[in-house]
Amino acid sequence: MNVKNTVNDYGSIAKWLHWGSAMVFFGAYISVYYRHWFTEDKTPENWTALQLHLSFGVTLGVLVILRIIWRMNNRTPDPEPGTKLANLAAHVGHYALYAVLIIMPVTGYLGAKVDTEFFFIFDIARFESTQLFQSFIRQELGISYEKFEAPLDFIHKQVLGQWLAWMLIVGHVLAALYHHFIKQDRTLKKMTTNK
Repeated sequence: MNVKNTVNDYGSIAKWLHWGSAMVFFGAYISVYYRHWFTEDKTPENWTALQLHLSFGVTLGVLVILRIIWRMNNRTPDPEPGTKLANLAAHVGHYALYAVLIIMPVTGYLGAKVDTEFFFIFDIARFESTQLFQSFIRQELGISYEKFEAPLDFIHKQVLGQWLAWMLIVGHVLAALYHHFIKQDRTLKKMTTNK
């Protein structure tokens, strides 16, 4: 298997970044839904689930940055034959997914009310306690953290977390399955087996 992408297939690094991002994304969702559905406020279980969610979010942000850097410095395999509309839809869907995968970790970090105990190894200070927030946003712009955080929280939870991210993920999976089972082309194989 090639490390770099080829005209026909994704390379091993692109695959690891793709599937790693997917697993981390689902880890973030599993931990936050576990927290809301199965734990009581202010319990050790609730705190652990929150910290796992924050840790997965930071990890996802790093993976997405690496994916973008890799994608910018690497070709993408040629698309399978299809209509212009289908190719446009695929591009729009991928760019929308990238946008969500960038915006979610950013809004999550900026809106977190607690420090992140990164997988309980080390701490990442919450944005509110950073010099950037204190000296620029609070002092220069005169914006309290509560006013700064409210729209970020709305975007992170209500817009992206509850709706848009899931719609894009489901659309992405359905498109891959459509290519694999209906069109029977190599779209899904490019990101899995290369056969």
